[in-house]
This record gives sequence, structure tokens and C-alpha cells, in this order.
Amino acid sequence: MAYGEILSDKITTSDGVSSAGLYGMKNRIINGNMVIDQRNAGASGTASAFTVDRWNYFCSQASKGTWQQNAASVTPPVGFTNYLGFTSSSAYSVLTADTFRFQQTIEGLNISDLAWGTASAAPITISFWVRSSLTGTFGGSLLNSASTRSYPFTYTILAANTWEQKSITIAGDTSGTWLTTNGVGIYVIFSLGAGATNSGTAGAWTGSAILQPTGSTSVVGTSGATFYITGVQLEKGSTATSFDYRPYGTELQLCQRYLPVLGTSSWSPAYSINTVNGYCAIPFAVTPRVAPTGITTTVAGNLYNGAGGSVALTNLTFNSSGVSGALLIATVASGLTAGQGSVLNNNNPVFFTGCEL
Repeated sequence: MAYGEILSDKITTSDGVSSAGLYGMKNRIINGNMVIDQRNAGASGTASAFTVDRWNYFCSQASKGTWQQNAASVTPPVGFTNYLGFTSSSAYSVLTADTFRFQQTIEGLNISDLAWGTASAAPITISFWVRSSLTGTFGGSLLNSASTRSYPFTYTILAANTWEQKSITIAGDTSGTWLTTNGVGIYVIFSLGAGATNSGTAGAWTGSAILQPTGSTSVVGTSGATFYITGVQLEKGSTATSFDYRPYGTELQLCQRYLPVLGTSSWSPAYSINTVNGYCAIPFAVTPRVAPTGITTTVAGNLYNGAGGSVALTNLTFNSSGVSGALLIATVASGLTAGQGSVLNNNNPVFFTGCEL
């Protein structure tokens, strides 16, 4: 190839598919293989919360089921090591306004090329692996930031307790407002049960917030019912292609745009402002979507004073932040000297909140 020659933007995949656009961030879903779980480290929950990174469980009624990475330890489909699971805790009859769902929010900056809301709107294809103890027609939806445009879709699970791969192609929406900023671009929803208010006709764009097609199987409606999902991909175009495996480090960085973390046993410089408090400057390894507004952590660790003495932490609080780093205040019972340098050693991860979508 001569110097300066431009390579064609058409590539051929390993399965023989030749197509433009199958490069870069083909999969707009982050952590679609459910491998990153910074917050929970495999622990379960029953309330509305972020589960594995970038995936949210929402429930209108508490304690109707349990979510967990690799729930029940079933064998994932070939090519995957993790999945997100849900187990119903009762035979719950959904109320009119109820909704139970897994969802991921795709940032607007990552869907700008789809040109949704214009005459040039591009189609997308969603593919995923799913397994349930139930069979029948299941549902989900795409939704815009204002909840004024949605596309309810269906898929069928044919065999109980068997991994099945599904693919759904959806024409791009030529109407409505779809953000291309760092706000909400698309909500991608997999319903676990919803009432009449949140249900509607499948297979068409509509000017309201429909979260599942009418008649979709209700996972929360059967006690002990299970629902597992992995390998979720949303890509531009009308054909499902092979899952976009990204390096673990790359996937972790993509997740940390929405959840910056100060890892366990990190060493961070600090400055004592009096005998009990020190300022700790924390640089971010990845630029977050927006400046964080708080932290969550279980306080444990030490602050090493200017003389090298170790003083146990009694508190760690958020002070301020930008998109390059944050300032925390470490508190101890005593032992610091104002004006001296010190070092924070935290024994538990510190999660910076407010960057999520």
C-alpha cells in the first residue's frame, strides 16, 4: 500500500459479512456481556438500583424479585462468562401503573449518527441471548429522553431454561426529539412485567411512553420464575452481526465514564487542614460524563500523618469535583498537624455518584 493511501471503510467480518460501518464502537450497549460489576461485586438486590454496570433494575413495587450478576450460577451461552439474572419472589399480579424492568440508557453522544428525529433516521438491530423458566411472548421497548416516543418490541422464548439468541430490527424514528448530547439518547428496556398504563401495540413508533407490548409474559407474575440475559448488542443497520467483544480494560473505562471509582487499597495524597481533617485530591482515571456530585463508600482505612503515623479513618466525605478529579475530606479522631502532607489509604472502594444516566 502506498504511503497516504486510504483504506476502504468496508470490512469483512469473520463470518463473511461484508458491510460498511462495522468498526469502532459497533455495539452502542456498554457492558452488554454483563462482565463489569463495580458496585455490587456479584451481590444481589431487590430494590430499584444499578445492577451490573450500566444496567438498571426498576420496580414500581418493592421486593417482588431479586436481581444479581450470574444469578443461580447457570452456565452462560458459549462465548460468555456472565449474565444478568432476575428471580421472581411471588406470583404478583401487576397493577395498572406497574413496571418492572431491566434497562440501559445510551448516552446521546453515542447515537448521534443514527439521525433519529429526521427523515434520514437509520435502522438499528438489537440482538441478545436470553433464558427463562417461562416460555411465550416477551417484550421490551425503546424510549426517548422525554418519554414522548417509544417502540415496543416482542420476542419469543420457545423452550424453558434454555439459552436462545434473539434479533430484532427496528426502523429509525423520523419523529420526536432524540438527544445527541451527554444526556439520555435512548432507553433500552427489557420488561419483566407491566400494567396497562405502560403497555401498548407492538411493532410501531408511538407518541407516548410504552414500555412493553400488551400481553407480554410477566416474569413477576409467576413465583420463582427466572429471567437471564447477556450478549446484548444494539448496532446501526438491519442485520445482526457477531457480538462486539471489547478488551476488558476498554469496557471498564467505558463504564467508569458513568461511575468513577477510587479503588480498594489506593494511596492518595492529602493535606492536613487541622488535627482531625485532611483534604484528599483524587484524580479520575477516566473523564466522567459530568462532574460527580457525591460519593458512596463504607468508610475504612487510614490517614498517614506527616510523621508517618497511621491514624484510622472515622469518615470520608465529598467536598467538590470537576471532570478531572474530586476533593474529599478525610476525618480522623486526632493525630494530624495542620499544614503537613498526609496520605490516604482507603480499604473499601469509593464510588463517585451523579454521573449516571
